[in-house]
This record gives sequence, structure tokens and C-alpha cells, in this order.
Amino acid sequence: MLIAGFPAGAWGTNCYLVAPAAGEECVIIDPGHEAARGVEETIAKHRLKPVAVVLTHGHLDHVASVVPVCGAHGVPAWIHPEDRYMMSDPEKALGRSIGQQLMGELTVGEPDDVRELTDGSALTLAGLELTVSHTPGHTKGSVTFRLPETAEIPPVLFSGDLLFAGSIGRTDLPGGSHAEILESLARVCLPLDDSTVVLSGHGPQTTIGRERAANPYLREVARGLGADTTAPRRGL
Repeated sequence: MLIAGFPAGAWGTNCYLVAPAAGEECVIIDPGHEAARGVEETIAKHRLKPVAVVLTHGHLDHVASVVPVCGAHGVPAWIHPEDRYMMSDPEKALGRSIGQQLMGELTVGEPDDVRELTDGSALTLAGLELTVSHTPGHTKGSVTFRLPETAEIPPVLFSGDLLFAGSIGRTDLPGGSHAEILESLARVCLPLDDSTVVLSGHGPQTTIGRERAANPYLREVARGLGADTTAPRRGL
């Protein structure tokens, strides 16, 4: 298994390329702001052939390079239907205070081929099986992708902006909901094995076991007490 990731753009958004091995087909996860160059460098380094782009949610820092990446390789982009509008209308997705700062600086829109994700579906792409979980809270259409354990690697959760090392995604932008993100954490993250590696949308990798023990939000959700709303949150 090959998982190559790098932070890109003004928000340091993690973009991942996942393949069974070097020299094979791959899936690209969250090619965001200024990620296109890093994607091409990673493809060349590992001799990969992209077959799809999959998106954890529609915020600009995760989708800004979707059009050039999909166009360069003739591949579709997968996104949850509740976040699809964000690719073409980031100002509406982020609120005017953030969105107006970005208008005119970036080219937005949809790639030629857009396909919609559904909760509980299993995407078979590039010889991989990615299980999709709908995880509203950061946005209405946020999702996570899960890879099963293999002989080479433990299970992996691509958490987007649901769960970070020591934190969770912010919920104060349009479509965000503190109650929904707590429910998503309880439903999707808590049942996972402690060995599950968490590769998030921002920051370093972690594990479910580490977050169950130390993340203030996940600890409080596990105890059924709600969450500490004063702890810092992350994401665009």
C-alpha cells in the first residue's frame, strides 16, 4: 500500500494520493488550494496513474485544484451532494467575510465529470475499497473515507475536517453544526479500533486510540457529556 500526502496552499490542507503500490493506479483525496503542482510531483515520483478524485467536503481549501487535476488526467470527482454547490460558489459556502477575500483570486467551478457520494457506500477505485461515511457538522456534506486493515497496514480513516490530532473541525461557517459534529464523532469515530490511523485534512496523523485518550471532544462524547466548547477547533 502506498499513501503519499503533503500539505498545500494557504491553509496547509493535506492532500493524499493512495494506491495499492508504486507504479499503479491511484485515488487523489482533497486536492485543495495550490495542490496541483504537488499532485503532479507525487504522481511522477511514484509513477502513478490517477483514476479519480474524492473529496471529504466542499470547502475551497479542499477543492480548489479539482478542476485542473481532473482535467489533466481525465478523471471524475466524487463529492457528497449537499456540498456540491461549494465548488462553484465558495462565497456562499464560507460566508461573505471569508468568501469576499477570495473572489477574483481563484478560479472556481466543477470538473466535467462529477459523481455523488452516499453514506455507507463502498467505492472500488484503483484496486482499493473506500467506505464512505456521511459526517455532517463541519459542513452538511462532509464525509470520511475508510480503508480496511491489510497485512501491510492498520485500518486508515481519512477524516477530512471531522477529526484532527487534539481537535475537531470548526462549526461556525454556513452549514456547520456543533450538535451534528458531535453526533458524527460518536457514530463514526468512536466504534473504530484504537489502531486506526487518522489522516486528517490539516495537521499531523494520529490514531483513534490516541484521540480517544487525549482529544477533549472525543473524550467528552465517549463519556456522553457533550463536548468542551472552549477547546480550540481547526479547519478553514
